[in-house]
Amino acid sequence: MRILANESHNFLGKTITVAGWVNSRRDHGGLIFIDLRDHTDILQLVITPENAESFKLAESVRDEYVLTATGKMRERAPELINPNINTGKIELVVETLTLLNKSAPLPVNTHDDGEKSSEELRLKYRFLDLRRPSMQTILKHRSEYYRFIRNYMYDHDFTEITTPILANSSPEGARDFLVPSRLHPGKFYALPQAPQQFKQLLMVGGVNKYFQIAPCFRDEDPRADRLYGDFYQLDCEMAFVENGETIRKEIEPLFISLAKDFGHKKLVMRSEPAKQYLEKDSIVPRLPYDFAMETYGVDKPDLRYGMELIDLTEIFAKTDFKVFQTPCVKALCVKNGASLTRREIDEFTEKARKLGAGGLAYILYTDEGEKSPILKFMTEAEIKNVQKITGAETGDAVFFGADERGKVNKILGELRINFADHFKLKNPEEVAYAWIIDFPFYEYDEKNRKLDFGHNPFSMPKGGLEALNNAKTDAEKLSIKADQYDMVMNGYEVCSGAVRNYNPEIMYKVFNILGYNNEYVESRFGGMLNAFKFGAPPHAGCAPGLDRIFMVLEGVENIRDIVAFPKNGSGVDLMMNSPSDVDQVQLDETHLAIIPDEDMV
Repeated sequence: MRILANESHNFLGKTITVAGWVNSRRDHGGLIFIDLRDHTDILQLVITPENAESFKLAESVRDEYVLTATGKMRERAPELINPNINTGKIELVVETLTLLNKSAPLPVNTHDDGEKSSEELRLKYRFLDLRRPSMQTILKHRSEYYRFIRNYMYDHDFTEITTPILANSSPEGARDFLVPSRLHPGKFYALPQAPQQFKQLLMVGGVNKYFQIAPCFRDEDPRADRLYGDFYQLDCEMAFVENGETIRKEIEPLFISLAKDFGHKKLVMRSEPAKQYLEKDSIVPRLPYDFAMETYGVDKPDLRYGMELIDLTEIFAKTDFKVFQTPCVKALCVKNGASLTRREIDEFTEKARKLGAGGLAYILYTDEGEKSPILKFMTEAEIKNVQKITGAETGDAVFFGADERGKVNKILGELRINFADHFKLKNPEEVAYAWIIDFPFYEYDEKNRKLDFGHNPFSMPKGGLEALNNAKTDAEKLSIKADQYDMVMNGYEVCSGAVRNYNPEIMYKVFNILGYNNEYVESRFGGMLNAFKFGAPPHAGCAPGLDRIFMVLEGVENIRDIVAFPKNGSGVDLMMNSPSDVDQVQLDETHLAIIPDEDMV
């Protein structure tokens, strides 16, 4: 049987058999106590010398040995009750103890108490790390999370359909994982970065509302909030949808319910400027991309706190202070910022420099008045206007950014996040959502000095073909918006979606603008284009990232802690030793040859 604390009263006085791992062993001379653990709980076993064979075995067992025990369940004496475990009022008096398997000395801690093993060791011995009660809880909770999501999708008439894993390469913004074909020498499959083309083809095929919990594969650098290699998303699409708001209203209740009903989090929004973008009967604002960048410096703002970027360009338009004689001057008003020490200010200044700033100007508002090295370069009117516009009060601090507008937004946007971390403004028991809408369809690629897609070439440009035809200059092309939207959750992008481009003429045109001819488009997306010629309905969808959402709901900061078998920060599976070499036979069969890197020779 399993060790179930909430059912233990049903077994009092009865002979039962339990099985599990030795969590701990205590030898009290005349008695041996073993805490036996399974995936449900811990139960104390009592082994007495009267059962000589079992007692002898109990003397030899060590942590993580696998045992079965048969005996009678009894209540503990009142003075022996253990309030720290769920089964602390009962114990099993063992009649027969059986060893199922031994365990070697443990390389990692399998308990949640005590010193936590390093991440590298935990990943190498993940099969042991998973025995920790906290990991068992997370795995079970994740299963319930998937069931919660599936029930919502079924209740809203979505049809679950799986799409191919061996697919063709597509421009999703990251590198593909390629799979060589044995039957077709020199050709490759690509593991799908997302089921984008297939789900659009399902709409053409007459499916009205599709979803799947889809594995996606991207060769991106790992981060604390992004898994390397493979991850899962809730992929969904709806036919006969012509604007993004339809999808947002369909999926938004799922996000709200996940936070409130599943995660038991409090929904908040403390940024006042965002409230102007609340739709009727919605608690999630629709923030235009340009507004988000100007107000928060990032396109995934955390609205659990305010501290917005404040534009001071106008009041310094005629300043004599050379540092502020720039195209853009902005500031952050940091509540209680005057409490920062000189050393802490220097640390924030260094962060600003790493982001490209020349330094970090500031004013501290103390009981003795304003304090700052830059006050002597400012006029009285400028000093008063800074305090008036920023709303700075005694105890606050104002930090400035001065440079090109995009650079200022980026620097202050990152500092806003850093200040929020320092002053502990990110309550893990709270969730703040926001939709980001009206993304630029095109962007300027500084590295290659040319226009490129802002995000997804399959999105519908707002204004359609007319907007594309009327855009002659680069500036006009950069002003085109995509009917694309992201859901942001506590400063993480957790969902991307768009109204799809289902019109072949528009599809050709969006690529033509970037210099790609029709033949190129047909060679890359011929299957989809061909389908669109046979009565494709307007359609739209989105893809919430399930790993990242679950990470926020669980209140952890490292996404690898909520996955059963993640790779490490270098993209290596330390447990299975992958990626690994393959033998020459496999290379020959797939017509591949390894060319040594010159740096490795």
